[in-house]
Amino acid sequence: MTADAPQRSRALVVGEALVDVVERPDGSREEIAGGSPANVAVGLARLGRRADLLTWLAPDAHGALVRRHLEGSGVRVLAGDRSPVRTPVATARLDAQGAATYEFDLEWDLPDAWDEDADAPLVVHTGSIGAVLRPGGPRVAELLDGRRATSTVTYDPNLRPALMGSAEDVRPVVERLVRTADVVKVSDEDLAWLLPGVAPAEIAEEWSRSGPALVVVTHGGEGAFACTDAGARLQVAAPHVRVADTVGAGDSFMAGLVDGLWSAGLLGADRRDALHEIDAATAEHVLARCVRIAALTVSRHGANPPTAAELDDPSLLAAVLADAPDGGPA
Repeated sequence: MTADAPQRSRALVVGEALVDVVERPDGSREEIAGGSPANVAVGLARLGRRADLLTWLAPDAHGALVRRHLEGSGVRVLAGDRSPVRTPVATARLDAQGAATYEFDLEWDLPDAWDEDADAPLVVHTGSIGAVLRPGGPRVAELLDGRRATSTVTYDPNLRPALMGSAEDVRPVVERLVRTADVVKVSDEDLAWLLPGVAPAEIAEEWSRSGPALVVVTHGGEGAFACTDAGARLQVAAPHVRVADTVGAGDSFMAGLVDGLWSAGLLGADRRDALHEIDAATAEHVLARCVRIAALTVSRHGANPPTAAELDDPSLLAAVLADAPDGGPA
């Protein structure tokens, strides 16, 4: 693990936290805390990292539920001077294979001021709704611009077409954030909607030439592809497990990506050149760990990423592998 000074050993995650109302095929219904950036913050905290979340929660029952969940995993929710009238809600309807479709009832903004330590975070992450939906989305972009001088910037589009409008409207926003970021993780499903008919690897190559040091495309049960600014091209297979559902799988992968680069000593603005020169062996090691994290997440219900201890327990992954007679997507 990299030897950062104590005041630099934290991540700032910016984006939505909300309540996921999960409706299952059997008719059962559950309210759980969610939101892509919030899930990334939880994933980082469970892996032993200090994670602060700048988000937009109301002082209502749903907001209290979200705060309890975040703080229970060790995430610090930054207090702001403004909040919404009600906490955002997303309804996730699961099909027989555990895949989710979403409907949203939310507004998104950032507070004008918030209670944050004076020191700069090592890494700033954003993505999904919080990076696109107005009025907060443009303010998130401005925040990232201001943090590049001190911090690594990571981005996961994690697109929600039902909420964000057309691909033509969203594409310039995504591409602007890609140019700002040092590390981008995106799913093949996101790319198929954003740029239909274009091969994911081709898009990753183009994005890597626009600024990021590392672009990773996840392919569900097929694993992940990555390209680096240094010229490496990597394909990492995913473990096959029985899928409980896919909620939070990409977010847990993203948390693992940040954590892995952190352990490799490649985060922080002063390490930007080193990140751009990441070698293939280091990138492959980080990605192999990411797919294991995602596999453990999809093997259980909800956005429930593993702790560092669970990830390092070979019997846990062996158990979920043994439970998949023919293999399922991770």
